[in-house]
Amino acid sequence: MGKGLIGEFKEFIARGNVMDMAVGVVIGGAFGSIVTSLVDDVIGPLLGMITGGIDFSHLAISVGDAHIMIGAFIQAVINFLIISLVIFAVIKAFNKAKDLTAKPVEEAPPVTKICPFCKSEVDIAATRCPHCTSEIE
Repeated sequence: MGKGLIGEFKEFIARGNVMDMAVGVVIGGAFGSIVTSLVDDVIGPLLGMITGGIDFSHLAISVGDAHIMIGAFIQAVINFLIISLVIFAVIKAFNKAKDLTAKPVEEAPPVTKICPFCKSEVDIAATRCPHCTSEIE
C-alpha cells in the first residue's frame, strides 16, 4: 500500500527544489515591490519632468456606447517597459558584480589523448592504442 496523500504531500514539500522555489517567490515579491517603488517614486517623476507631465491614463476612445480606455493600456505598457528596463539593469549589475568576485576556474588536466594513427580517443597513460594497437607516446 502507498504512503497516502499526507505522506506524499510531506515528501513533496520536503524536496529542496520546492523550498527553493518558495523562497524565490517570496524574494521575488519583495523585489517587485522595491522595483515598483523605484519606478513610481523615482523614475516616474523624472520622466514626468522630462515629458511635461504627460499622463495617458485618462485617454479614451468612444465607439457608440462603449468607452475604450486606450490611455490606461498605453500607461500599463509604458510602466511595463520601465519596470522591465529597471529589472534588466539591476540583474545585469548583479551579474557583473558576481563575475568580478568569482574565482577563475582552473582547467582540469586532460585524461585522454588522441591516437595519431587511428584518431581514436585513448587513456592519457596508454602506451598502445586499444583500437589499432599502434604504439603511442
